[in-house]
Amino acid sequence: MASEGKNLVGVDIGTSSIKVCEIREDRKGGRALVRFGYHPLPAQTIVDGHIMNAGAIVEGLDRLFHKSKRRDIAMRVSGHSVIIKKITMPLMTQAELSEQINWEAEQHIPFELADVQIDYQVVNRREEQGQMDVLLVAAKKEEIGDLTNLALEAKLRPRVVDLDAFTVQNCFEAAYGAPAPDQTVVLLHVGASLTTLNILAAGTTAFTRDIVNGGNAITEEIQRQLGISQEEAEAYKCGSAQGIVPQQVPQIIKDCVGTLAGEIQRSLDFYLATSGDREVHRVYLSGGTANVQALHDELADRCQVEVVPLDPLLVAQPDPKSVDPLALQGRMSQAVVAYGLALRKERERAA
Repeated sequence: MASEGKNLVGVDIGTSSIKVCEIREDRKGGRALVRFGYHPLPAQTIVDGHIMNAGAIVEGLDRLFHKSKRRDIAMRVSGHSVIIKKITMPLMTQAELSEQINWEAEQHIPFELADVQIDYQVVNRREEQGQMDVLLVAAKKEEIGDLTNLALEAKLRPRVVDLDAFTVQNCFEAAYGAPAPDQTVVLLHVGASLTTLNILAAGTTAFTRDIVNGGNAITEEIQRQLGISQEEAEAYKCGSAQGIVPQQVPQIIKDCVGTLAGEIQRSLDFYLATSGDREVHRVYLSGGTANVQALHDELADRCQVEVVPLDPLLVAQPDPKSVDPLALQGRMSQAVVAYGLALRKERERAA
């Protein structure tokens, strides 16, 4: 895609919080973060990907945008409402593909086509084999509609709806460049209730999976075993609690991240067994739960691969005139999706 115009404001509505990023690009390609906003959401605002408390989200958006004139935004959907499939098709022209894609989608998408928005992109043409790889994406229209209606209620103008896996990839490639053709890297975004895995091989998406597990599972287990409030349990998980931490906490965290790391490892093993790829070279970790050191350690130990935090500050440093660096402390892992969304432009067209 080629992009024109100003960057959109990235708005990431997650299970536990709303994150907002605005990036300004100059003519020389330099970038600066000119706005960062964070608003926690009450528990049960979003449950299993479904919006249960629309009012809390609209109120949060109102607060984050109350002084802003820039209201053209990019948003994201994720979870059960989204399907990403890499499919192989015979070589054909773009016109032929646009005619054929709905038939292909019927074979691969477990939803009624009338209920989903479909998009696709050719990621690899293998001329000698007469084949091409196509990334097929479907998102439920109802989920997209719910999301955009919330934005409209908050007097925002949604211009783009992207997917979690691709927003993290946008941020990664802007920060580090595309991986070398012989490198396989894993982008792992661990949020409050959902973990999104995107494997990049030969410079493109080779495998994606959403795992319904995240940081909330750790908080809930600490809360259950110690009989304490959600706020106290969250503070113990994040290492921000005042006073003495109960001795059971590190073991509870280790057990929970062990369960999550096991699911991630099985996904990587499945990919390696079915793709012909021999190894994963590095895992880049983001999302609020990326701040839990035990998760880094468990993943590195189980998967025998280097695990590093994905650093969005390599994309754009905060402009000290408009962003307080203290507001970003401890929030950078959570900001990755909003950063990726903030890289989208007002006008995008096929290259």
